[in-house]
Amino acid sequence: MFGKKKTSIVKMLPKLKGEIREHELLAKHTWFGVGGPAEVMFFPADNDDLREFVRNKPHNLPVFVIGSGSNLLVRDGGIPGVVIKLSSKFYRQWQMDGDKLICGAGMKNAELKKIMTENNIGGLEFLVSIPGSLGGAIKTNAGCFGRELKDVLAGATVINEEGEELEVSADDFNFGYRCSFFPEGWIVTSMTLKVVPQDAQETLRIIEEQKQYRLKSQPINAKTAGSTFKNPEGLRAWELIKNTKSNELKVGGAAVSDKHCNFLINTGDASAEDIENLGESIIKKVKDETSIVLEWEVKRVGIKK
Repeated sequence: MFGKKKTSIVKMLPKLKGEIREHELLAKHTWFGVGGPAEVMFFPADNDDLREFVRNKPHNLPVFVIGSGSNLLVRDGGIPGVVIKLSSKFYRQWQMDGDKLICGAGMKNAELKKIMTENNIGGLEFLVSIPGSLGGAIKTNAGCFGRELKDVLAGATVINEEGEELEVSADDFNFGYRCSFFPEGWIVTSMTLKVVPQDAQETLRIIEEQKQYRLKSQPINAKTAGSTFKNPEGLRAWELIKNTKSNELKVGGAAVSDKHCNFLINTGDASAEDIENLGESIIKKVKDETSIVLEWEVKRVGIKK
């Protein structure tokens, strides 16, 4: 874990317009409410600011981009280098372009509700029900209710490792189940989403229907990062967990949700280590009893304390 003394990284950075924080506790930026500090955290003011950073930062400086932290487990030792969060007003802008909606990567998925109803468009209701931001939705190919981000993405704007701003197609992200594969150096700054004409009342009906489903079956108000494990092909992770009684396991302040056993929760005083160890214990128990290996859907990052 990083000390409180001033880091030398800040001295090596170019002059930037956005906010820079040292030793920012990442527990404040994740839905689990756990995680150590970012050695340095950078909130770019706009794309010019981000490009300035990318072009003039030290060549070997570790950089990690986070969204809303809704699908993230940051370990207790924190993240070395610079953590970037696109949360300024610039990254939450939007505009219509015919049958396309162009949104900044920092826009929260829930904000799509107002945009759709005010413009009588639909097709993105499933995204509204997924916690997080649009940039993170691309990284994980977020999906539910039979749809995925790849189904509605027309293209995106990225800044590459050279600090160049590029327009890329949806195919360039090589989407898979709950994942995407694109160059590590790419930072998604905006995306273009396909929408369809739709009466606002119909959009609200769909959103409410999906909301009620989640309220009944998922721990909406708990400290959780959503589905913990990917569904093995042809199977359901929650059934494997329940059938092996892995849902009865606990580690420290980490437990399995009573509402949905593919959701791990921070009951109040869990550490990131508690949550990760609980997940690994579930993986081991399911494997021992079924020979099936569950794969983490929650992204684990950082160093152990």
